[in-house]
Amino acid sequence: MQQYILRRLLLFFPTLLLASLATFGIMRALPGDVALVILGGEANTPASLQQLEAYREALGLREPLPVQYGRWMISLVNGQFGGKSLADGEAIGAIIARRLPVTLQLAFYALVLSMIVSIPLGIIAAVHRDRWQDYAVRVATLSGHALPNFWLALVILLVLSVQFTWSPPVFYKNLWEDPLLHLQKAVWPALVLGWGFSANITRITRSNMLEVLNQDYVRTARAKGLIEQVIVSRHALQNALIPVLTLSGLQLAGLLGGTVVLESIFGLPGIGQGIVLATNSRDYPVIQTLAMLLVLMMLCLNLLVDLCYAAIDPRISYR
Repeated sequence: MQQYILRRLLLFFPTLLLASLATFGIMRALPGDVALVILGGEANTPASLQQLEAYREALGLREPLPVQYGRWMISLVNGQFGGKSLADGEAIGAIIARRLPVTLQLAFYALVLSMIVSIPLGIIAAVHRDRWQDYAVRVATLSGHALPNFWLALVILLVLSVQFTWSPPVFYKNLWEDPLLHLQKAVWPALVLGWGFSANITRITRSNMLEVLNQDYVRTARAKGLIEQVIVSRHALQNALIPVLTLSGLQLAGLLGGTVVLESIFGLPGIGQGIVLATNSRDYPVIQTLAMLLVLMMLCLNLLVDLCYAAIDPRISYR
């Protein structure tokens, strides 16, 4: 197990390096100039052009790209978390400390909601195969697959405002500051994320439960006179959960990526909204650092999922 963990950790560094190169290159290839954004988007006079060049020089944008990349990478590992924002000079570490808990809370809410709903629905659909319960679950999962998160979020906001004359609070409050206001702000994006996430989990749970319920050991358990509830919960579910766990780890990465759009739509001050705002102002260090943070979180989640296999099925070992 220790050797396996060490090998996986060693793979982190090449993966992070490639991700950092890709993020840095994409940011420099996109049109726009943070110095021009600071000046208000116009530099038509000789004085404004001179001021624009002074801003670019002060922000380090005139340095060669390898120098800019190296300076940013050094700031990632020396505790500066990418340096400072080019737009307002705020330390990126402070931005992460303020925005990361919001994204983690949203992902946690969506994960809990989806797991509470998806696994029982998958079991119900498998046990009642080709009955109305199965058809209802399949319609719900197909809807979760077909409807884009951003479209569903906009429809929810439209229905809430037009039909119920209510909209989520404008300002965000932490759970420990104002629980009611916090839930009113976070529940809708969590439901949107959870629906899409649970659709995949429900489908794979149903598929694996159907496969396991047709195994010989399940038929043997039925022949011994065990009740169906015991067969499903103790014999079938444990073996069916391994592919579900694999998919969950992959889907968690998509769940974190989905917060980028939904946080902007619902006004949640998380990592996703921070990336969008930084993109509008071409704030390169902020975008790069927040994107790298999401990549690191996804890699850690994948490693955690692999380690959970052995806990679910003792027959799995790592050498």
